[in-house]
Amino acid sequence: MREDDLLVLRGPEVEFLLAGREAEIMSTVQRAYELHALGKTALPYSAFLRFPQDKSSRIIALPAYLGDGFEIAGLKWISSFPGNIAHGVDRASGVLILNSMRTGRPEAVIEASVINAKRTAASAALAARHLASDAPQETLGVIGCGVINFEIVRFIKVVYPGIKRLLLFDLDRARACIFQRRCLQAFDLETARIVSDLKTAMKSSTLISFATTAAAPHIFELPECPPCATALHISLRDFAPEIILSCENIVDDSDHVCRAQTSLDLAQQLMGNRDFIQASLASVMAGSYKPGTLPGSKLRIFSPFGLGILDIAVGALLRDLACQEQKGTIIGSFVSPCWQHGN
Repeated sequence: MREDDLLVLRGPEVEFLLAGREAEIMSTVQRAYELHALGKTALPYSAFLRFPQDKSSRIIALPAYLGDGFEIAGLKWISSFPGNIAHGVDRASGVLILNSMRTGRPEAVIEASVINAKRTAASAALAARHLASDAPQETLGVIGCGVINFEIVRFIKVVYPGIKRLLLFDLDRARACIFQRRCLQAFDLETARIVSDLKTAMKSSTLISFATTAAAPHIFELPECPPCATALHISLRDFAPEIILSCENIVDDSDHVCRAQTSLDLAQQLMGNRDFIQASLASVMAGSYKPGTLPGSKLRIFSPFGLGILDIAVGALLRDLACQEQKGTIIGSFVSPCWQHGN
């Protein structure tokens, strides 16, 4: 590619390039977390665009810079329109723009919903690896039967291949049935059972993934969870703040996750501080915090805001793979000619 060229990667090309690369994506996401902990990133707050006539929909801009081996900047512009589901259209869609750190020029535009799902799943699987009990994991509770949790099952199976049973709960049973069928087709499982209530799924799972479209807390009391149970709180707004305060809390970034009316933001508003957050995932991975040592906690909860550095890290991986395998479309001379060289 020349400096004024632009690489465009469509969704099917992104899926092709990332297929079977779960371990590589997890390694890329882990490195991004490590660099963030070392201060080798720039990560402004995400900007939420909301609409007066549609309170459930939003578009989010996530700008980020990632250094030390990546040296890439970019922006993810991703929408969430839950109403799409009723019309047979995916809830999320978006684009990722990568910019050269030498010139600042855009060098790639990539379909972002696939990246979003896989980087989220990689983050969840890393958390499960470092937070869940050392005992063998055999059952995964799945709350919310959509694309994100489908990818989480895929990545969790890489970390815990011994998981053979899924317990599925979704308010829409038809969606749960589709999810059940797809999981049994795609993964090595003995069963994927749909349960009638969330309590059943939580009581019978030591590892539970929440990826719902909840806009406000709906869990106000915890069922009797197995000892050392871990919740991957991907959707961020499922637990009442009182539940958050009673549990052991691990986050990706405390500044980012305590915003936008997340469960942790509500807990912060209630307490006036963030003392209920025990550690970041990066500190757990580095060994500076050992989970499971908080006395009296009922549940270990990982709440990731979903940092833009993860998107650009996976985007940079995709850019390199596309160049190696000659995938994507190159738009030549995308940038206007230099003004100084004009007639």
